[in-house]
Amino acid sequence: MKLRQNVTHFAAQKALEMPGVGDLVHEKLVDIHVSVFGGWADEEYREERIPHLEAFFDASTEMYLTALQAGYDEATAREMTHVVATFDFYNHGWAEMMEYPPEEVDAHYERHREFFEAHDITVEDLLGEFAPEGGLPEATATPERLAEGDFPHAEAGFADDVYVEDGDGETKRGSQATPEDVDVDDAPGATER
Repeated sequence: MKLRQNVTHFAAQKALEMPGVGDLVHEKLVDIHVSVFGGWADEEYREERIPHLEAFFDASTEMYLTALQAGYDEATAREMTHVVATFDFYNHGWAEMMEYPPEEVDAHYERHREFFEAHDITVEDLLGEFAPEGGLPEATATPERLAEGDFPHAEAGFADDVYVEDGDGETKRGSQATPEDVDVDDAPGATER
């Protein structure tokens, strides 16, 4: 999968593990992801998907933190959350929200199989042990959208590794090195304390 990566991502990584500020950054990351992916949803279904997306991104932010604590680099840990988001969108037929095409679902799972299996994550049970108690709020599925084959946000051809687009617009394989001078205040929501 291709992701963007800049100082904000490294600041969020650092901030999530800090008392107090970690909760603020967690909340802000959920809000940002709900805004982006909710904005991609068809207007007809957007509002009803918001509670589902809020619960999903709350859980996947915990997954991200767990992956970081297990030693995965920033881009790989973040990619895993985007992979499972597309599992969710795929399962619901939310084609307009998918970040990679359906034919790459299995390849993305296989690349992260070790982490996914360790946490009971499958394509069908996409949050595994990170799932909220009682599951995710329901939202209307649109399976016919998968058959229509319109995936406006899906980028094919990046299923074999993590690819990172840096601040200069260059795409390279693998995560960038963590900068030495990361300021936690650069994390989304950190300055709201």
